[in-house]
Amino acid sequence: MKKTLIILAHPNFDESRLNKALINKIKDIKNITIHDIYSKYKSFKDIDEKEEQRLLLEHDRIIFQFPFYWFSSPGLLKDWQDKVLEYGFAYGSEGGKLLTKEFKIVTTMGSPEFAYQSGSYMQVSMNELLKPFETMARFTRMTYTMPFYIYKALKITDDELENKADEYKKLLQSDEWSSSLSKYLNS
Repeated sequence: MKKTLIILAHPNFDESRLNKALINKIKDIKNITIHDIYSKYKSFKDIDEKEEQRLLLEHDRIIFQFPFYWFSSPGLLKDWQDKVLEYGFAYGSEGGKLLTKEFKIVTTMGSPEFAYQSGSYMQVSMNELLKPFETMARFTRMTYTMPFYIYKALKITDDELENKADEYKKLLQSDEWSSSLSKYLNS
């Protein structure tokens, strides 16, 4: 199994139902590092970019896991990106240190899945809303992979949540994250 770093960015993790269920399901799996940046850092100024870069380099896969707040991630994750993914490390003529890393977004949201499409009340898809993360991954030369979503946070049943947590565990244990057409044509 590939070494996976989960950058958990949840400002109220102790009160979380969905993210806590996901983490509890996978926390004992070998080769997975759960890195809770809200428990480690109190502000942007505290972020140790060299330590964070070391963690990134030690893993094959990088996941940003967070609750979807105001159509993006919680603020500390953006601060983390600004500080850690610096010129000379993540990009630039001396950068490119994240080349060959796989990247995935894992996010939870309150609204149902149908809300995130044209013609519904959000009027945009999750792929559109996550475009800045996809662009960041591509700019830093990581391989962007299909996001993992859990919708309807306030109404999801315990059984549905358990099934999603099992799906997450299976995904993390899989060696293949590709969603390319050739994957399906060759199977």
